[in-house]
Amino acid sequence: MTLNSSLPKQLPSDLDVQRLPKHVAVIMDGNGRWAKQRGLPRIIGHRRGVDTLKSLLRCCKDWGVQALTAYAFSTENWGRPLDEVEFLMMLFERVLRRELQEMIDEGVQIHFVGDLEALPLTLQTEIQRAMAATKDNHTIKFIIATNYGGRREIIQACRDIASKVQHNQIHLDDIDESLFERHLYTAGIIDPDLLIRTSGEMRVSNFLLWQMAYAELYVTKTLWPDFDRDEFHQALRDFQDRHRRFGKVN
Repeated sequence: MTLNSSLPKQLPSDLDVQRLPKHVAVIMDGNGRWAKQRGLPRIIGHRRGVDTLKSLLRCCKDWGVQALTAYAFSTENWGRPLDEVEFLMMLFERVLRRELQEMIDEGVQIHFVGDLEALPLTLQTEIQRAMAATKDNHTIKFIIATNYGGRREIIQACRDIASKVQHNQIHLDDIDESLFERHLYTAGIIDPDLLIRTSGEMRVSNFLLWQMAYAELYVTKTLWPDFDRDEFHQALRDFQDRHRRFGKVN
């Protein structure tokens, strides 16, 4: 069953199926603070955050959102304590192995975006296996931004294009937005309509800088592990209450 072949399941009655965002991106902030408030190690917050992300992915699939992008690990996150970074790498790998078959069964198409070559080799192997195993799925796209930085992505795209110009593979006049987008990590993926950030921080933190040009921003003070379907419902209601003009008057 694909999104194009049936109505979304369990969509709240006050939401308009025709005005849902096609692509939702989330900055999952607050795992550590959630754990600290409860006197728990930060890693417990990250584990709970994985459960929250899985629940949101299923909700997006049920309600008819076509793509979900999660900011899992930024280029700046390498500056965290070594034991936390090592735990996160292990957690990513373990979750991929544990959840892959369910993702396949539910029609999830998995994409990873970012500088993946800097990740542990065992994690790279699991990533490639997950993307290959789900490439023909079409129910929902699940994009995981890992070792991702928006500025690095843009610089890398510029370098790739400059190299092609230098080798006469393209001409300067060929460079436009469409060509540039084909050199981003997210090539072939529609831009997000809605960015949700939890924990109340009012910044985009180097996330999808090009792709967010016309995304609607929604910030909640709720910490990521507590972000549930009711919170997502509120975010979608807020999105549908906005008038998106894309720089035009009407």
